[in-house]
Amino acid sequence: MKNQTKISAVIITLNEEKALPAFLDSLWFADEIIVLDSYSTDKTLDIAKEHEKVKVFQRTFDDFSSQKNAAISRATHDWIVFFDPDEKITKQLSQEIVSTLKDPKAIAYYVNREFHFMGKQIKFSGLQNDNVVRLFNKNYCSYNDNLVHEVLQAKGTTATLKNKLPHYTYTTFDTYTAKMHRYSALKAKMLYNKGVKPKGYHFFFRPWWRFVNQYFFKLGVLDGQRGFILAYVSAFSVFKRYVNLWLLYRNIK
Repeated sequence: MKNQTKISAVIITLNEEKALPAFLDSLWFADEIIVLDSYSTDKTLDIAKEHEKVKVFQRTFDDFSSQKNAAISRATHDWIVFFDPDEKITKQLSQEIVSTLKDPKAIAYYVNREFHFMGKQIKFSGLQNDNVVRLFNKNYCSYNDNLVHEVLQAKGTTATLKNKLPHYTYTTFDTYTAKMHRYSALKAKMLYNKGVKPKGYHFFFRPWWRFVNQYFFKLGVLDGQRGFILAYVSAFSVFKRYVNLWLLYRNIK
């Protein structure tokens, strides 16, 4: 299927040597691929440079919004696809993207992700309705100022693509906990910048509520052992967030 509208695929990377080869191949429909790397220490750069469509840049990582906006600024074409290397761009989804851009009716398109954790799809736990923008016109869209859990702000009409996006975000427990620790630190920094000070209920009630809400009210219990693990680690990440916030105040004052 020949693409008429030029597309820039944009990626931010850090040590993605395992996922990157197949991921780059799945971007067959893109006219260029922009890789903005955060100084990987594995073979990520070597793999990226072997691909004929890839343009490699490096930038020190400060936060997700800034990194993604910096990557978009390096794209040549107006229409952007911005997927993560741990997402699987199926043939059906890529064909839908090409077809959609023949006559686009919106300036940004959402995709519904299927969350996979440790080899199994998670169907509850509040993760079953994960919609993210993955196709957009850069002239009308940019990421907000969130340091983590950044949101693409679209100034215009949005729509949703029909095909789903499998998301194999955590293949092992260690990768999941490592990412949670990283996110907790960034969230703590966001709270610190807003002047929020940690109190007792932040350390006790907030983690407890996160577990109860995710495991019971959002039916994580129906996801079996994985549902319990997700709820537990999610609750601990909330606790870790406020410990990090407390440390920020302690180190400065």
